Amino acid sequence: MRYYLVDDDPVVRAMLEEIIEDGDLGKVVGFSEDGSRIDAHNLFMQKVDVLLIDLLMPLRDGIETVRALTPFFEGKIIMISQVESKELIGEAYALGIEYYITKPINRLEVLSILRKVNERLWLEKSIQNVRESLNLLMDKKVRVQPEKDISQCGHFLLSELGMIGESGSKDLIDILQYLYENEGDEFPPLKELMHQIVLKRGGPAVTIKKEIKAAEQRIRRAIYQALNQIASLGLTDYTNLKFENYAGKFFDFTEVRKKMRELEDGEELSPRINTKKFIQAFYLEAKQQMEMG
Repeated sequence: MRYYLVDDDPVVRAMLEEIIEDGDLGKVVGFSEDGSRIDAHNLFMQKVDVLLIDLLMPLRDGIETVRALTPFFEGKIIMISQVESKELIGEAYALGIEYYITKPINRLEVLSILRKVNERLWLEKSIQNVRESLNLLMDKKVRVQPEKDISQCGHFLLSELGMIGESGSKDLIDILQYLYENEGDEFPPLKELMHQIVLKRGGPAVTIKKEIKAAEQRIRRAIYQALNQIASLGLTDYTNLKFENYAGKFFDFTEVRKKMRELEDGEELSPRINTKKFIQAFYLEAKQQMEMG
C-alpha cells in the first residue's frame, strides 16, 4: 500500500514512517507539514491508498482538509490527534475517516489499525477486479481511472513545490497548456509566452501590456515562494527527495544556496529568479509525468 503522512511534527512523521516500513505495510510516498499543502491532484498523482492526517495544524486543520478531499480522494483516511473531544471525533467520522488514532503514538495500535485498513483495501480491490472481469465478459464498459492531462501534472508539481496557493499558479498552468498545444522545435521567448496567454484570456487591447506585466510579477512571486520552499527543505534535510529532485532542476543552484544562507543567517543576499529556466523545467517535468501515466 502507498501512504501519505500529514503532520506538523517531524518526529511524528518519522515515527509513522518507521512503523509502516518496519511492519512491512507498504511505502510512504509523501509528507506534508500542513493540510494546506496537499490537494486531491497531489494524492491522485502519487496513487495514494491511505492518508494519515493530524487533526490540529497551523494553517488548515485535519477536519477542513478531509472535507476538501473527500469528494475526490478514493483512498482511506486515518486521523491522528491528542485531542479526545467526542464532538471533533464524531465530525471526523461523519466526514468518512476510517479510524482515529490518539497521540502519543502507540506502535501496536498503529500496526493493528493499518493492517485492518490494508485488509479492507485488498478486499475492495479484489472485488473491483472481479467486477471488471465480469464486465469484460459481458461486453460492458469497464470503469477506468481518467488519464492524466498536462494541467493535472502541472497542479501536482505546483503542489510539490509549495506554490499551489499563489496567484501566479494560474498563469503557469495557462503557459503549460499553451506550450503543450503549440509545441515546436524551439522553446518560445518568454515575452511571446506571456503575450499569448494574455491574448487567449481576451479583454481590451489597451490593457494587454498592463496585464502582461502583472502576470510576469505574479509568476515571479510564485517562483520566489517555490525557491523559499525548496531552500527550507534543504536546510532541514539536505537529502530530502524533493530538494534533491527539484533544486537544481527548477533553479540555478547557486541561487538556492543564497536563499538557504538568507534563511539560516538572516543575510540579505537577494537571490535571482530565472523565470525562463523555471518554466522550461516546469513544462518538461509535467510532460514527463503525463507520459509516465
